[in-house]
Parts: sequence; C-alpha cells; structure tokens
Amino acid sequence: MHEMSIAMAVVGQVEEAAGAGGASAVTAVRLEVGELAGVVPDALAFCFELACAGTVLEGARLVTETVAARARCGSCGHVWPTGMPPELCCPGCARATDVELVAGRELRIRTVDWEDGPAPRAARTSEPISEEG
Repeated sequence: MHEMSIAMAVVGQVEEAAGAGGASAVTAVRLEVGELAGVVPDALAFCFELACAGTVLEGARLVTETVAARARCGSCGHVWPTGMPPELCCPGCARATDVELVAGRELRIRTVDWEDGPAPRAARTSEPISEEG
C-alpha cells in the first residue's frame, strides 16, 4: 500500500520542520492531493494515524484538499477539466496529440499547524512529498 509510504514521508518531513521550529505538538497537516495522484484519501488518513503514533504528530488532524485534474491543448490552447478517468482528447479541437496535464498529479504539504514553538503556528510549504527516504 503506497499510502503508508506517503504517510511516513509526510510524518518525517513534518517532524523535521516541527523540530526546527521548536514545536511541542503538531495539531494539523493539510495536504494537496491531485485527482490523478493515485492516492485513496481514506487509506491515507488511516496510514497517517498509524505513522503519527509516538511522534510529535500523534493526534494530529489530516486534511486533504483535492486538486482537480486539468489539461491544456498545445494545438489550440484550450484548458479543460479531465475528470477521472482522464479525458485527454481536447474538447476544443478534438485533437489528442499535443495535450499536457497541467494539474491533478500534485501531492504536497500545504500547511502544518503546531503548538508551543517560536515559529508561526502555520508553516507553509510547497515542497512535493517524496516517498523515498
């Protein structure tokens, strides 16, 4: 289950940031998850709870924000929501040869809320989540 490796990567990155900020507890983590990222939110929430046990994140709330998948046609410039499964044929010109996904594969930590640290309560980041250690 790759949701467990994602949850462990999130916990590791947040622990590092919270430690650097002098936080005593993390209360919430907000993730941006693309519609095409292949992540099951309920499975991720379950794994996140397990991965947080015994860390500064224990008891933290996980909030996932879904990013809709969008594509852009290189031929006519039309941008459209692809849906799931993705429709990659341009509704503007009916071509599928020069299509680029512009959103929907995101997997990143947006904000982290923590307590008792000299750093601000909400730390913002745009770092993608890496499943590799």
